[in-house]
Amino acid sequence: MTRSRAIALATLALTGAASCAPRARPLAGAVVPRVALPSTTLSTRPQRVVFRWRYDEAEGFSARGEGVARLVSPDSGRLDFFVDGGLGGGYAILIGDRVTAPGGEMVRRLIPPAPLLWAALGRLALPAAPDTTVRASGDTLRADVGRDPTWRATFIGARLARLERIDGGRIQEWMQRDSSVVRYRHEGERRGLSLDVQRTESVDGFPASIWPR
Repeated sequence: MTRSRAIALATLALTGAASCAPRARPLAGAVVPRVALPSTTLSTRPQRVVFRWRYDEAEGFSARGEGVARLVSPDSGRLDFFVDGGLGGGYAILIGDRVTAPGGEMVRRLIPPAPLLWAALGRLALPAAPDTTVRASGDTLRADVGRDPTWRATFIGARLARLERIDGGRIQEWMQRDSSVVRYRHEGERRGLSLDVQRTESVDGFPASIWPR
């Protein structure tokens, strides 16, 4: 295969992946000037969240298992994933706007970028950006933050229900959550992760050893 043909095929593949992402609709609702978005800080007490998870890719790879998230205010978290059948696992560390996955290649495939991972845990934590637009419709508040990428946050009441990353006018990735189910989807790469929360409990704290240095 010639170099020019290889480049052309790669370009077509990237274009095809981009076209899989749905177009973002205009922000719905009435414009709300100078409104503060609902507070989404973590609980002041450390929390332990136990969940079932499932990961799927369009090419056919999938995995499932159990997991636990350990959260400490204001902005620290650790997520552990265990594959069913004792087939391994790994973990990821989330501190501020930085997410690392020293716990193995499998976890690096599972974990979305920090803003979307925080959204899965109920916290809105976006990169600083200008051009924020907020609209309201009933008890639903929607905000577009920044441009290319634009982060679109949807609140129902005070609860963060959805976060989308929009680039080039298309929804590239999104995270959606309710009281017990969290869904992440990367539209361009056609892969997704779902979490089914089993229970959330407040605890006194966690051993320092869970935060590797």
